[in-house]
Amino acid sequence: MQIEKFSEIIAHFIGIFETTTEEMRLRAELTEGTGPAENDPALDDLVAATPTFASDLVLKDYDPDVNYRSVSYEIVYGGARRFGRPFEESIEKLSEIAHRDVPLPRFGSPQDIDVEAEEKLDVFNGPGSAIGYATQINVLFDDDYLDMTDGNHAPRDTSFVTERLAEFSTRTEIFTPFASLQRTDSFEGVKQIADDMEAYIRAVKDSGQTSVGTGETPADSPADNPNDQAHDFVLASDEITGTYMNSRLVSEVPALDDLLPDRGLAKLPEEPDETQTSVEQHDPASSSLEVTAGANLVANIVSVVNTAVISSVTAVMGDYHQIDAITQVYAYGNNDDIASVFHSSADAAESAGVEAYNIAGFERSTVQHDQPQGAVDADGDPIFPMAWRVSVIEGDVSFVNWIEQYHFVSDNDTMTVMTSGSQTTVLTGGNTTLNFSSFFQMGLQYDLVIVGGNVYDINSITQISLLYDNDWGRAEDGVDDGATIQSGNNLIWNLAAIHNVGANDRFETMPDYMQEAEKGIQERDPTMPEGLSFDPNFQGHIGLNVLYITGNLLDMTIIKQVAVLGDSDDVTRAAAELLKNNQDAVVTIDTGSNIVANIAEIVDYDSFGGTTYVAGQLYSDAILIQGGIIEHDATQPETAGERLANEVIAFLDDDSPQGADSGDGIINGGHDLSWSSTQPSDVMQAVVA
Repeated sequence: MQIEKFSEIIAHFIGIFETTTEEMRLRAELTEGTGPAENDPALDDLVAATPTFASDLVLKDYDPDVNYRSVSYEIVYGGARRFGRPFEESIEKLSEIAHRDVPLPRFGSPQDIDVEAEEKLDVFNGPGSAIGYATQINVLFDDDYLDMTDGNHAPRDTSFVTERLAEFSTRTEIFTPFASLQRTDSFEGVKQIADDMEAYIRAVKDSGQTSVGTGETPADSPADNPNDQAHDFVLASDEITGTYMNSRLVSEVPALDDLLPDRGLAKLPEEPDETQTSVEQHDPASSSLEVTAGANLVANIVSVVNTAVISSVTAVMGDYHQIDAITQVYAYGNNDDIASVFHSSADAAESAGVEAYNIAGFERSTVQHDQPQGAVDADGDPIFPMAWRVSVIEGDVSFVNWIEQYHFVSDNDTMTVMTSGSQTTVLTGGNTTLNFSSFFQMGLQYDLVIVGGNVYDINSITQISLLYDNDWGRAEDGVDDGATIQSGNNLIWNLAAIHNVGANDRFETMPDYMQEAEKGIQERDPTMPEGLSFDPNFQGHIGLNVLYITGNLLDMTIIKQVAVLGDSDDVTRAAAELLKNNQDAVVTIDTGSNIVANIAEIVDYDSFGGTTYVAGQLYSDAILIQGGIIEHDATQPETAGERLANEVIAFLDDDSPQGADSGDGIINGGHDLSWSSTQPSDVMQAVVA
């Protein structure tokens, strides 16, 4: 406060006055015996107080503060302490340290620095492994039995559908050599998978094989039935680019929305009539019968985006293995037996009964980077890194995504229907089962990744679609021929895509300074190799963020999709009991319009641009296998109870009725996922059907 300041000024000058008075008294006493007075004349007090006395000093108010003045010198980043030695000695000590290339900053005095001790590189922990397993299974039994008459119609034995689908599965195994891969994330397991896949692909490349040898009619060749889409195709190379549809390289593929059959379900609501006109109907209600026994949707969908560890530059001290594989196959039977009294719908007449597509796309792209700002200094000289930050992972690192999806749907309906003089709708199909998985693996980005061992980069997609849609449309005596039946219009859609980010020509021979960098990290040498500092890939970087993996890098994504649908319907139209119930009746029956789809996509960020140095060997293999099998099966259904059930045969006899292996009646979904041992989720479905 101001009063305190004045008080301190007053006290200060009172003290000075007392001190000055005491000094003057002492001076007067000391000068009495010092010599002649004329040599040191005393100043008269009155003279000192005269108005003519002047001084050049500027008077200022007293402002108490603390003035700090540093000691003789300081060390940058260091606290000044214990500088009681001669200045020259300290300068000599600092000069000695500088010549010994001991890195600064240092804390403490130069005398405390041990010039004999070696500087150690500080390392940090790198990211750990990321492993994801997903298995999705849908099992549905919807074998309905409907009888709208008063008669007694024996139920139908539909076990033959399961047997036919099992045969389909056996025939398609040749197109899916990687479907039996076992889940693993260990180095030994991944190495075994890579060795098996590489051996298979190299054998195909060496032999020049273009098919698996099933003898199926190529999709682009004329055949007796132009609607058949059977094909057998194999392509193996170091790298595959482009999109292949049913064995042919195409520039574009049809849109799925344009091919989806109209299932007649979940239609969008129509616009309401906003007029005020009343709606009246004077005519009697029409007689109609609409039966939907098909219209099933079975779909597997997977999307994987992998950015686990990406860098602009990668140095692999061992071998680099990259494998891309897509295997697709479908098999279907659509041999319908329709009575002549039925008319085929327009969709059935225009389509082939089943439209089947195997579509596989291989794509590779790069990420372009502009030169970073500040790539040159003020003098126009390029800037290169002079420091590094190192993270270390001891041992192997695994980035594994393993997804398996299965659908087993049985919708074999047996119906005896008739018109009733009113509008009747029967829905025994229309089942929808979906498996959906989406993975986005976000990791860290580094300027440089050094792998002390090998790199295994594996992407594999396996897709299997099986459809059995043999239908029977029957008519009893007395039925008119005005009914319309739709027994085809099915769609099978296998779509797979592998998109690698990183140019395939980025691989170069390992330079010496990369090996020196690995050795320096192992020895914890803080000095970055000079060659690494001037690598053109790092121009414009002030420092480098480095990841060192002492073991192997395992980057693997495996997708397996299996969709199995049995939709063998048996519809019998009976005559109406009353003639009036059958007059001008509109009868529409749909036993087809099924959709079986497998959709999978892998986006793998191998490199964020730049270069990949390899000290060992580079192994690059890619394979595409596409197969389509059409089964013209003419199996006739049997009445339930005419033969022993499969379970009884399994216990009483080792031989099946056809003499085949009894194991053929089981579809093995992989590992312990056999659908024959799975129970439907709806335990009451057989009762309420």
